[in-house]
Amino acid sequence: MKLIKARVQNYRSVEDSGEFDIGELTCLVGKNEAGKTALLSALRGLRPSDDFEFDKTEDYPRRFLNRFDERHDDGTSEVIRTWWRLDAVDIAKIEARFGSGVVLGDEFEVHFGFGYEKDKRIWTLRIDQGKCLDHLTSAHALDATDRNILHGVTNGRGADKALSGLTSRTPKQEALLQDIKKCRESDFTLCAIDILSPRIPSFFYTSHFERMSGEVSVEQLQRDVSQKKVDTGDKIFLDFLAYAGTDIDELVSVDKRTALKARLEAAGNEITEEIFQFWSQNNALEVTIDFDAGKPGDSPPFNTGTVASIQIRNTNHKAKIALSERSAGFVWFFSFLAQFKQLKKTQGSAVLLLDEPGLTLHGKAQADLLKYIEERLLPDHQVIFTTHSPFMVPTSRLADVRIVEDVIERGGPRPVVKGTKVRSDVLQVDDDTLFPLQGALGYEITQSLFIGENTWLVEGPSDIVYLNALSEGLKRWGRAGMDKRWVVCPSGGIDKIAPFVRLFGGNKMNLAVLSDIGKGDANKIEKLKREEILKAGHFFTAADFAGQSEADVEDLLDPALYIEILNAAYKVPSSHTVTIEKLREADKTTPRIVKQAEALFKLMPPEVPEFGHWRAAEWLLKHPELIHCDAESVKATLDKAEKVFTAFNALLP
Repeated sequence: MKLIKARVQNYRSVEDSGEFDIGELTCLVGKNEAGKTALLSALRGLRPSDDFEFDKTEDYPRRFLNRFDERHDDGTSEVIRTWWRLDAVDIAKIEARFGSGVVLGDEFEVHFGFGYEKDKRIWTLRIDQGKCLDHLTSAHALDATDRNILHGVTNGRGADKALSGLTSRTPKQEALLQDIKKCRESDFTLCAIDILSPRIPSFFYTSHFERMSGEVSVEQLQRDVSQKKVDTGDKIFLDFLAYAGTDIDELVSVDKRTALKARLEAAGNEITEEIFQFWSQNNALEVTIDFDAGKPGDSPPFNTGTVASIQIRNTNHKAKIALSERSAGFVWFFSFLAQFKQLKKTQGSAVLLLDEPGLTLHGKAQADLLKYIEERLLPDHQVIFTTHSPFMVPTSRLADVRIVEDVIERGGPRPVVKGTKVRSDVLQVDDDTLFPLQGALGYEITQSLFIGENTWLVEGPSDIVYLNALSEGLKRWGRAGMDKRWVVCPSGGIDKIAPFVRLFGGNKMNLAVLSDIGKGDANKIEKLKREEILKAGHFFTAADFAGQSEADVEDLLDPALYIEILNAAYKVPSSHTVTIEKLREADKTTPRIVKQAEALFKLMPPEVPEFGHWRAAEWLLKHPELIHCDAESVKATLDKAEKVFTAFNALLP
């Protein structure tokens, strides 16, 4: 199952966050004190992977605390509501108990808050009770006479009451009754919840402040464990021990520590090796473990008993430094992996809540961490993390970014505090909140962008080449080409068009978009139009001019002309000459000529270069004479292109 949406209420700075979507990766961007940590803590409380509970006195919004009873008549206050999507395995487990078709929809809700029973979460799950009862009745082979008592009964509780009221029951009726009673409170929905409940992932929380202790008094830590007062740094050390296959008791009792030291160092080096696959800062580091007797001159509790210290050896400088004295960024990365690996070893599925991960890392190292999250964590876990650093914003998936802002409305006699809100529309937030997104997008794409007062956004550089070439071809024949006031700018794809417009569209720019459109893009385009982030009529797709449902800019070219370019650009041997028939046969699922070409070129001999958008565009750039003739394919191409330029030139002031 997957977490797909959440809403936080009545928790610290959050009065009502509003519902916000959650994907495989969700990045919560906001300035300091916006309420990002509060959101993660509220999520954590639903099913924490460690000891964590909501505290009404500490966590309920302070300015309303004395009015709690007035605001909540029943003594309960919802904090976190979550929406989940069932996967095939989840549904199969319910159907194994109650038969096929009993789950009504693949979504359900779970919520929790102040005043709720400590271990009881409230579920909303839609189950067809009648189908469940029919399945169990059939499974126990009740005949028509046996079933008479259940006439008009549509749920488990009703069946329990009807069967229990009989003075005597047939063996089949008794078997059915006992089967129903196996369900909590004889309720089929509660039984389905009990089946699903263990499958809900736990929420693992860690912040940039949580770092492993580099030096530990073994005996003192054993006492702390027994008294259940272990601090965070020592808790991570215990996780590290557990991952290495040992614990504090073995550390105290072992007579010879050579083998134990080897196991710990092996675990440390395994973690370090994983870090180095992504850590570009310094790969000349290795972990060592030392055990020594406490020295009288050291500060308590390190002045007696056994002291374990984790050190990092720099092989370049031939020096060992205590873990606690290494850069905070490396220590956090090492500590996080020690926790995470033990979590996977013991709990498996979890939603990872990372609060300002890598805050102390260099910008390049933050990019390394983001790459680690995407490549190593996402395949098995959903990740929700907070940041105010541009380098931690996933520019390749900006649709996964949510804006967190502490909203205060001013203008009246007194400011109105709305509390923490979560939004996906960056146009509604202040400049400070927007800064990380501006920085991230600027770092990612503005190095290669040239933005003018009238900016025409396309997806890639090859689109610019085709449009300029077609414009020149039209002007050569005295027809309408591209107005010179347009600055054509590549955005990197439809997913970056939207963030670009949101971030820069308000700067007195006249923006227009020509987008490719393929399967699955229609909803994205419709959403952009609904959100009105562009002026009405400023968003076009290639399909609007190509006369087909899916299209790229290449589809503005007549197929015969594009085929001529392909054969010349790729120097296709005569035995494999590209033709219209071969293209259409290569991929019958799409009318997009570039997709057909991609499929066809996979069948080409090894000496033919791999297909890409740019190569054909580059060839046309070097051979503009191809569209200066009066061939029928050129005429058909220019007719389509003229419609494009006419439409876009009409958008100029």
